[in-house]
Amino acid sequence: MNAAGRTPVDGQGTERARCVLAPNPSPMTLDGTNTWLIAVPGTSSALVVDPGPDDEAHLRRVRDEVAAAGQRVEKILLTHGHPDHAEGAAAFAAMTGAPVLAADPAHRLGSEGLAPGDTVTAGGCEVRVVATPGHTADSVSLLLPADGALLTGDTVLGRGTTVIAYDGNLADYLRSLDRLRALADEAGLRVLLPGHGPLLADPAGTLDYYLAHRRERLAEITAALAAGDRTPAEIVARVYADVDRALWPFARMSVRAQLDYLGSENRLPPGVAD
Repeated sequence: MNAAGRTPVDGQGTERARCVLAPNPSPMTLDGTNTWLIAVPGTSSALVVDPGPDDEAHLRRVRDEVAAAGQRVEKILLTHGHPDHAEGAAAFAAMTGAPVLAADPAHRLGSEGLAPGDTVTAGGCEVRVVATPGHTADSVSLLLPADGALLTGDTVLGRGTTVIAYDGNLADYLRSLDRLRALADEAGLRVLLPGHGPLLADPAGTLDYYLAHRRERLAEITAALAAGDRTPAEIVARVYADVDRALWPFARMSVRAQLDYLGSENRLPPGVAD
């Protein structure tokens, strides 16, 4: 986990994907939320992925950038329902007349969802839905095969690593990372387009790092338990001692998820308290 403050990704992307950075920087959102515009240049429509917070200036900027390219917003896609990605979706839908597609029906506006293996077509592009639960139960990633690109939402960040949120699950997350690591080879991925932070030009290496990091954290938490730590707060103080204390509340979320995982694997000693 890292704080915000490095070079933002605003305006960067691939041939068919371009980032419009939302003005919501924080220790957890890094430079802000990356809203992605997906289209073949010169086509009449576009997909918008993760319109971001309910910030009128940002939503108008996204709409205007699509319009400046001679396009209209055909569909709005959500990688997951957290407010920094999805809170502005309803207002953006009202602004553009486009439906909102999401894995969780609670976040949809219209009849379409995002199910594993679905292909969404607009703006001359095909985007394939890859189920990647873990950060949240409803997280998906979006494969843009023509660019060798994968939009990862919060499953993989441009800097640091991902928190397992209260509505997430570490076992699911590890399976999702395995799925994406296999996809990196199968689809010949060339770049990851995250929901926060800069582009990642080494998908396989990034995913190898994420998997290794999770194994290391689980080993550290197992060692903390063996040393007598029992609460998430005690474990965070030991395992995340070198992390900015402002991020410790989020670290406790990940520790709880890891304790749940260790318990489900029958490795958790009795007496571990919240």
